[in-house]
This record gives sequence, structure tokens and C-alpha cells, in this order.
Amino acid sequence: MTTAIHNLASLRQFFNAERILICFNGPISRNLIGEIGQALRSHIEGSQGDGSTAMDVFSVYIEMSQNIRHYAGAVGYSEAEASATVVIATTPDGRFAVSAGNLVELADGDALVERIQALASLDKAGLKALYKQQLRQPRDPQRTTGAGLGLIEIARRASEPLEVGLEPQAEGRGFLILRAII
Repeated sequence: MTTAIHNLASLRQFFNAERILICFNGPISRNLIGEIGQALRSHIEGSQGDGSTAMDVFSVYIEMSQNIRHYAGAVGYSEAEASATVVIATTPDGRFAVSAGNLVELADGDALVERIQALASLDKAGLKALYKQQLRQPRDPQRTTGAGLGLIEIARRASEPLEVGLEPQAEGRGFLILRAII
């Protein structure tokens, strides 16, 4: 058996052990985000029949993936630098874990870790109040991204506080990892 075939068998065993439904690693495009999202939503609706959970998982996946794509474009990353790793798995208690990781400038990653940790410290009422406050903020026309609601919305849909990690890489960059349990 060739190494590639053996590695694929090992990877399948790992995916099964970790309850991974979908895993993607590579450059992420708008079309790819949509296609994976639709497949994910259909799978969850078909296997659980719970449209609300499917919509939450779908929304969190879309928000994470779009954030990665927008960030990579804003900082001018090449296709290889703009690649992402996205994993959707079930937890032992039947919930869903949506995880995404991507390369970021270390200073940007540090700021995001701080922001996500602040969100993770809030309860549902605090997240709702922050969301409403953010909605009332005037939008900066110079800003190329949204109104800053995406991470708050992810935190609101999550059933546990968000988890975040930043692993330093070469050239002043880091690999940012965000995980939400739905």
C-alpha cells in the first residue's frame, strides 16, 4: 500500500474517532463557502430534523469562513497564505463544534484573541446588549468589512463560551483558531 493510501485510511480513522462531519483545508472562495455551507445544512437537517440547529451551525460556519476570506483579501495574502482550515464535528453529547483557523498578522491575531476572550466572558444577556449597542453605532465608511456584528453573532449562537487560540508562526504571523459549540 502506498503512503498516500495509508495516510488516507489513517485520516478516515481519525475523522471517525473525532466525529468530524466536514473538514476543509485550502484556499477558500465565495463559491466554496456556499457549497460547503449548503451541504452542511442539508446534512444536519436530514440527520437531525432540527432546522433551528442546522441554521445556527450554518450561520456560524458562514460567518467564520467569510471573516477568513475578507481578512485575507484585506491584508493582501496570496492564495497559499489565504488558505483556511475549517472543521465541523459533533460532540459526544450531540452538539456541533464549528472550528476555523487561518493565518493572520500576529498583532491582528492578538487583538482578535483579546476581543473573543471578552465576548466569551459575557453571558447571553450581555451578548444581546452588546449586539444592540453595536447595531446603534454609526458605520465607518472607510471600513471594508461589516459593522463588527459577526463575532458577536457567533458568540450569541454558541451554547458555550467561544474558544480561541493563536499559535505564533514565522515572519510575524500567527495561526488563529476559533471554535464555537452549537
